[in-house]
Amino acid sequence: MSVASLERVSVTPEDLTITPRDRRFGREEQTPRWWLNNSPFETALYNALSATFPKGEAYFIESIRAFRDQADEKLAGEIRAFTTQEVIHSREHLAFNRRAVEAGYDLAPLEQTVQESLDLLKGRPPLLDLAATMALEHFTAIIAHELLANPRHLANADQATADLWRWHAVEEIEHKGVAYDTWLAATKDWTRFKRWKVKSILMLLVTRNFVQHRTQGVLELLRQDGITGLRAWAGALWVMWGRPGIFRKVGAAWLGYFLPGFHPWKHDDRALIRGWDATYDYRQEPPARRVRKAA
Repeated sequence: MSVASLERVSVTPEDLTITPRDRRFGREEQTPRWWLNNSPFETALYNALSATFPKGEAYFIESIRAFRDQADEKLAGEIRAFTTQEVIHSREHLAFNRRAVEAGYDLAPLEQTVQESLDLLKGRPPLLDLAATMALEHFTAIIAHELLANPRHLANADQATADLWRWHAVEEIEHKGVAYDTWLAATKDWTRFKRWKVKSILMLLVTRNFVQHRTQGVLELLRQDGITGLRAWAGALWVMWGRPGIFRKVGAAWLGYFLPGFHPWKHDDRALIRGWDATYDYRQEPPARRVRKAA
């Protein structure tokens, strides 16, 4: 088998099961304004991330589904499960975002930034949408791993909200290879170098926009808390890059994306999923009852 062929081979575990866990979080309670460690800075980071999810995950779904006809039977099933998981994630983060608004935040400026970013992609080739989705799915997967592996990130959080983020993290890990395997199928006739070049350029562009826009979002939410200027910048950068510093913590995993032969499942972290499933008493229900069936 040639090196170029090796680049096209998925290493997704054959026994991987992508399971939509249809859960609802925090519906019966009021989420505290500073729900994480009673800190406006830590809360702002996760609220800024959550504000992106409903529109962002809809974009992920459409980007991947555009290539479902090129998927084999196994991958097609994983795309359906991915779609169902993402639809449920969007529903739960919409509900969480409403609670953030009820707590006094205005998320409209952050949501507008997401919409403007998506508008810039209109008319672009579908493969670029898929490459951008693949890059962002790597971001969500490595952040999810860090959230589950390091309890410090959600220590002293509102319990229902912490459960929401950990549940979301479990499923992000579980479907972390779907976008990448769809990319391999869609670019099966590309050279190894062309595939690496396009995915690397898109990752660099996505990273620049992701960090810039999330920082702006955090600063906007801090402004709404009356925190501006040097204090806002220092606190935001410390939370993101210092301690707990989730962006700093995922730096090495982010760099791994650029290595030859990279695949998300070369790091099998399903033990984190099993640990969560074994300890969290969630009621699993058939997704078709509440969620539009993925086709």
